[in-house]
Amino acid sequence: MESIVPLEPQEARILGVLIEKELTTPDQYPLSLNATTAGCNQKSNRSPVMSLSEVEVQMQLDKLVIAGLVGRVHPAGSRVERFRHNICEHYDLDPTKAAILAELMMRGPQTRGDLRTRVQRMTPVESLEILAANIEPLIQRGFVKRLPPGSGSRAERFAQCLAPDAHAHAGDEPPAASAPAAPAPSTTTSPSTPAAPTASSTGDLERRVARLERQIADLAEKLGETLEG
Repeated sequence: MESIVPLEPQEARILGVLIEKELTTPDQYPLSLNATTAGCNQKSNRSPVMSLSEVEVQMQLDKLVIAGLVGRVHPAGSRVERFRHNICEHYDLDPTKAAILAELMMRGPQTRGDLRTRVQRMTPVESLEILAANIEPLIQRGFVKRLPPGSGSRAERFAQCLAPDAHAHAGDEPPAASAPAAPAPSTTTSPSTPAAPTASSTGDLERRVARLERQIADLAEKLGETLEG
């Protein structure tokens, strides 16, 4: 599988918004910082709903520019800087595959049927067979993975792999059957006793720290600075 630039959840949201707006509102694309922020905080077709400030979005855009996934645009006669995605050029994707990734980045794991309905807002997908033909190369390249069916469903789901933590709540496994409730302990414990961190939460934190360290190192290298150990 090819090398993939790992994204934070906010970066994935921004990239998904830029792809979506290019295909749905081309007359307003590339997007200004204000329009990008509004798209990130949009309540429809977004999961989870975010509330990002322009400062936060600008910081994430700067990181995406350094990674080569976003470009700055300065329209003639305008002092407002705009932004465009470079994902198709960076990863050699056609618009349909980019739209699939955008939908998964903005909304999380989905079945074929749901994914086709939502991708159709951006680009024509005439059948589930055509959708599957576009998903399969993304799976082979490591951009998308299959997930088990969700609770109460038999349909497998698909999730993007560019930002593994963007929809961590969705889980890779179907929910386990409920176990009988354990009897209450006879001794009481102090309500102020903090819960010990789980292996899962510790692992997530370590991955986030490692990703942030890589991004800082890349930024320092591009600026010609040397990081102290």
